[in-house]
Amino acid sequence: MDDLSRRAMLALSAVGGAALASSGAGAASFGNPDEPPQGAINSTPAALADPGPQNPALAGQLPSFQSPPATDVGSMPMLWSSFNIMPKRIQAGGWGRQVTIAEFPAAKEVSGVDMRLGPGGIRELHWHLANEWGLVTSGRCRVTLLDQEGRAYVQDVGPGELWFFPAGCPHALQGLGPEGCEFLLVFDDAHQSEFSTLLLTDWIAHTPPEILAQNFGVPADTFKTIPLHDLWIFQGKEAGPLAQAQAAVASGGTPPQPFTFSLVGTKPVKENEAGTIHLADSRNFKASTTIAAALETIKPGALRRLHWHPNADEWQYWMKGRGRMTVFDAGPRATTFDFGPGDVGVAPRNQGHYILNTGDEDLVVLVIFKAPEYQEVDLSNWLTHTPPELVAQHLNIDPAIIARFPKDKVGIQPA
Repeated sequence: MDDLSRRAMLALSAVGGAALASSGAGAASFGNPDEPPQGAINSTPAALADPGPQNPALAGQLPSFQSPPATDVGSMPMLWSSFNIMPKRIQAGGWGRQVTIAEFPAAKEVSGVDMRLGPGGIRELHWHLANEWGLVTSGRCRVTLLDQEGRAYVQDVGPGELWFFPAGCPHALQGLGPEGCEFLLVFDDAHQSEFSTLLLTDWIAHTPPEILAQNFGVPADTFKTIPLHDLWIFQGKEAGPLAQAQAAVASGGTPPQPFTFSLVGTKPVKENEAGTIHLADSRNFKASTTIAAALETIKPGALRRLHWHPNADEWQYWMKGRGRMTVFDAGPRATTFDFGPGDVGVAPRNQGHYILNTGDEDLVVLVIFKAPEYQEVDLSNWLTHTPPELVAQHLNIDPAIIARFPKDKVGIQPA
């Protein structure tokens, strides 16, 4: 049996004889719909050879680039990047590296920072032009903030816990305990750089001493030993007890809503044998007015079902395991990307995509949206809420089979 006949038989078993009779040409190209035919399956060993210069370490991280699925078609922007290829800025108290629109043009709505603070390391007092959202990935961190009404907020956060700091609200971060901390920062402005922020030391150093003296009501000599260059991340003293710090700033009152939240402490919006999804947006984390997020854990071989998001791009931070995503757009255009720990990706607004766990351990992906609420359209949920006879005429599938499709949203399917 030749390859064309074999594919025809597969199509016949999937859609039935009547369907095959009504769409012979499409059925014969099942799994390879394009002309000219795509993919290695339609090539020869000689044509597939790649004798030129090689970087096996890099190529091995992106196997779908070396041999894309035969269903990939057309060209799309590069929707893959990685913190692993970004330079670190290292100082005494820790380090940071970032992915903004300058490094990752496909990420048009948010920028991201991977930051480490050693024990006692301090990200100096500063503020931003953009809102800041943060998630602790290891260790513990103390956050200190003053809100727009002059109310101070101090709290300690650990793995799976997050914060939201409104633009213009001054704040600081400090690594706690013997481990310090590492965290992801997300800004709701793709141009926001962590290396260009409004810093306390910069402002003080660039204000005339007599103005400082008048402003603070102290002699000008008070400021004769101030740093002449910004600190950014510096080594500080071990933080004292949380209750003591909170008491020291309590005179201005308490903010009505907390600026921190436990993402992993929420009840999953999806939980089955294929994985879990935890969600944080303005409905359960009131302070987070411009960022919605979901923490997705996908079991080996499981599939984050085909879906899209109508209200924002999906910006992804791949935290653990290995996975593969294909993004679909009009054209048709479809491109497959591989991801591992420390990588970042984008699925643009309204473009269909799925994620498959291709490794042998749990895949953990944090997905971020520049939006107050999480929104999703699930392909299977759509088709099961459309008259089955109408769907059957589109796909040449028996309505009884369509009735067995999953009827929920935020779906993860087992292997």
